[in-house]
Amino acid sequence: MEYGSLNLNQTLRDYGYVGDLSVRDGIYYPSKAPLISFAAVPIYAILRAFSKSTHGESFELRLVYFSRLFLTVLPTLGLLFLISRFLQAYLPHPFVHGLVATYALGTLGLSYSLLLMSHQTTAVLLFCTFYLLWKGQHSGFRLLRCLLAGATAALAVTAEYTASLGVAVLLIYGWKATPPPLALKLKAFAAATLGAAPFLAALMLYHRLCFGHPLQTGYLHLNDAAYAGWHQGGFLGIGLPHADALALSLFSPLRGLFILSPVLLLSLPGMWRLRGLAKTSAESRSLYFVTLTMMLAYAYFTSSFSYASWGWTTGPRHLTGLTPFLLLPVGLQLQQLIGKGGWRAGAAIGLCIASILVTGTASLVNYIPDSATNLVFGVLVPLVRHGYTAPTVASLLGFSSPYLGIVLGCCLGIAALLVGAQLILRCGKRSQAVLGVLGSVAIIALVFSACPVSAQDSQAVQNLERSWIHRP
Repeated sequence: MEYGSLNLNQTLRDYGYVGDLSVRDGIYYPSKAPLISFAAVPIYAILRAFSKSTHGESFELRLVYFSRLFLTVLPTLGLLFLISRFLQAYLPHPFVHGLVATYALGTLGLSYSLLLMSHQTTAVLLFCTFYLLWKGQHSGFRLLRCLLAGATAALAVTAEYTASLGVAVLLIYGWKATPPPLALKLKAFAAATLGAAPFLAALMLYHRLCFGHPLQTGYLHLNDAAYAGWHQGGFLGIGLPHADALALSLFSPLRGLFILSPVLLLSLPGMWRLRGLAKTSAESRSLYFVTLTMMLAYAYFTSSFSYASWGWTTGPRHLTGLTPFLLLPVGLQLQQLIGKGGWRAGAAIGLCIASILVTGTASLVNYIPDSATNLVFGVLVPLVRHGYTAPTVASLLGFSSPYLGIVLGCCLGIAALLVGAQLILRCGKRSQAVLGVLGSVAIIALVFSACPVSAQDSQAVQNLERSWIHRP
């Protein structure tokens, strides 16, 4: 915006080199999908109007903070409302409240709502598309609802190209969810296409202006040769699957999805319960289809892409869009276990608490080096204990203290206990349930403590402390 151009050449000369660039004919562009960049333009314009200078750490911190607030944090709060409304159709309200709180504080939804990256925005848009289609199955065809579903689906692709996998699944779901006759299905499809058309047209125009062809993305022109190989062949680098990539994305002690958020493990047996529910109605069959297909699509993606490309981030970031779709099977399994009471119920609740403690703490840092080996005790605890956390309202106001990390960690612990207590109240044999909670949390703590803190962890912590943007 400042230079009135899509290319970054003058920006790089004025501000210095940055990563994630594409280059074509000596002209540099961002390599990522463009939605977040364009959506941040009005925020930048407002801040520039009230700032004396756009250079310096202070302006950058404000820009990042307010961009996160309006593009990731507030949309995620809206997503929590939609998730709650959806789950209440199938689960008792007390379970829904605990599950939504666990999602908000103990999954990648928290991690990427606190980063100015497109992954959580994509998750919001994908689930909005699903919710609109699901509501249509409940209350019948509405033209505006179909237009909005098409628009949010197209915006998801402009936020993150790989969201096209999820959009393809939702396209099939929308067709299945729309009741007969065929004319009504075609009308709904046409309306969704009309809603998507302007955003897809704008995306193709952007590609044409920057990369010479409407269907060419920045990934075909990456400036860094070390990353270019990851995106060659297949669709955006998605080729044949590899078992090790899938295993690391799900179970790596550094950033595996089920290690950071063990509550999501309940989605696996929960799918069996959703399958049983699918026998009761056409709506439930559609839900089973969309959940299972989303899981398979994202599993294929993460197993066929380079695990090393996840970067210095919390968890397997490209699975962020899948996480909201796992909550219904997680909730069904959680309800069944808590209904039985005893230590099994406590173990399930313990998974909720552990997810909040692990992913919540990781999200306070949100910059996990690839070289680290012990995520919790090697990286997170030392950094948070010394006040090195991601930018917060306190850092925006200039308050900096080594105790800030401890305060945030304590707040996270209190939130985890409140979620656990709220769910334990639904249990029979509560003393056994408490023992199950303590046992499951202890086992997960032992998993991390069994991995010794290495010299690589200490070096990673030292490097991060030296380069932290806002030092305590």
